[in-house]
Amino acid sequence: MREAAHASIEPRPYDGRGWVRGALDKLAREAARSADTHLLELEPHGFEGIRIYFKDEAAHPTGSLKHRLARSLYLYALCNGRLREGQAVVDASSGSTAISEAWFARMLGLRFTAVMPACTAPGKVRDVRAVGGECELVDDPAEVHARAAAHAARGACHLDQFGLAERATDWRGNNNIAESIIGQLAREPMPVPAWIVCGAGTGGTSATIGRYLRYRGLDTRLCVAEPTGSGFVHGWRTRSPDARASRASLIEGIGRPRVEPGFLFDVVDEVVEVPDAASIAAAWLLPELFGHRYGGSSGTNLVACLQLAARMHAQGERGSIVSLLCDRGERYAQTLFDPAWLAEREIDRGPWDGALRAALREGAWNAPACANGR
Repeated sequence: MREAAHASIEPRPYDGRGWVRGALDKLAREAARSADTHLLELEPHGFEGIRIYFKDEAAHPTGSLKHRLARSLYLYALCNGRLREGQAVVDASSGSTAISEAWFARMLGLRFTAVMPACTAPGKVRDVRAVGGECELVDDPAEVHARAAAHAARGACHLDQFGLAERATDWRGNNNIAESIIGQLAREPMPVPAWIVCGAGTGGTSATIGRYLRYRGLDTRLCVAEPTGSGFVHGWRTRSPDARASRASLIEGIGRPRVEPGFLFDVVDEVVEVPDAASIAAAWLLPELFGHRYGGSSGTNLVACLQLAARMHAQGERGSIVSLLCDRGERYAQTLFDPAWLAEREIDRGPWDGALRAALREGAWNAPACANGR
């Protein structure tokens, strides 16, 4: 009887779980090796009683905030059985997410393709290729999602940052960005911030922060800093998921033309619209404040922080504000930091530079006369 029972047991077919366990272990070891990013304090003279902090997400190994998201997307794909050994990987991205995804693909021994708008900063395209990724450049930015889906139809694993960002990230903890911010503020004079400010690309970061603040029962409010006229600006105001942008933005990564599936309207307390010229002027100012160049979305965050701080100061409020330095400015050497490129697009950062410096010095916000323009 024992022999018959033993003979009836057949070897289980290979299901790839050994490779998945190894991949998950590699991702866990990488997370343990990567120290948390620094929380830098800005000390403007004009805002007495108000502390402003910026979390330097550009310090991640892949140089941007999207390092966290890319790791989460791979974890989500692996644990849902969507990613297998040797499978090609694809995603639609304007750059920073693609760089991080390509880096993790190399770690896992996978081929990665980024479907990117052809107008993406050349530095980002170069960085994707430098870590072994392939770039498929698309003339019409509206087509990137369909092109990524076409790769998936041929068998690639579509990481789908725009569709999955808000669910792939563990918003309750697991060292997400909100938990990290609150933990790092614990010993500061004002440990519960009045505001956290971020942009909206996929919507994943704002969703994670907004959910976590409610989960912890904190009074902190969430402000989304967005380029003027973006899809999310109109969508948040009308609560319409079908809203579209009224103008295109030069600030990569945010200022989406449409409301992405990951945007959660109800966790956002305020939206601040920032003209492109203001964001670019702020990006040029950031090296003076922190010693390094950062991209345009970091400039957008700075502008929104100064507006909120000026309002708090005018109302006699005290408190702290926290925002993000999103990615490295070197990626934009041929665009945002190229005077000729700015001149071709009629961007004059001079008036905004003066307004930003005055705000830091005097604690009041006065936009220049060109505030309604790009």
